[in-house]
Amino acid sequence: MKKALCKWLLNIAGWKIGSLGEDVSKCVICVAPHTSNWDFVIGKLFYGAVERKACFLIKKEWFFFPFNFLFGSMGGIPVDRRKNTSVTDQMAEEFAKRKTFHLAITPEGTRKKASDWKKGFYYIAVKAEVPILLAYIDYKKKEVGFGPLFHPTGDVDADIATIRSFYKGVTARFPSNFADT
Repeated sequence: MKKALCKWLLNIAGWKIGSLGEDVSKCVICVAPHTSNWDFVIGKLFYGAVERKACFLIKKEWFFFPFNFLFGSMGGIPVDRRKNTSVTDQMAEEFAKRKTFHLAITPEGTRKKASDWKKGFYYIAVKAEVPILLAYIDYKKKEVGFGPLFHPTGDVDADIATIRSFYKGVTARFPSNFADT
């Protein structure tokens, strides 16, 4: 029923499902562009419509009653920034202890214009030895979907440039806030 409800809600809102890409058991999902809180809603509906589950990072401070139940059921992973290990190490541990794990990260790190992307999603994929699945939300086409799987080479600058090039021409909800080059 969840699948049908998510598809119905996307359809009512005028959205269509694009490419489903390759379904792998573990990956970091690079979600772009990210210029609106609606991106989260559309992304969660899309993932529900294709019967996949994606987790996301959220500050540990938000995991208090009753929000801990809400965020936990939605796939929220609490991040303790005061912990002695880095977020990259914490997420690599999560990948190691799970049979299946999809972790969605917005590399822009903000809904405001960010000319430089944060590279944490890349470093998590490298450390966990998992591919990066490119996901897009295109407001002009009203389409949400996946692009190709990207396997990091270790050349972070070249790899980020290649990943960013995939999003050239994808229209954000607020295009002036998306630096796609």
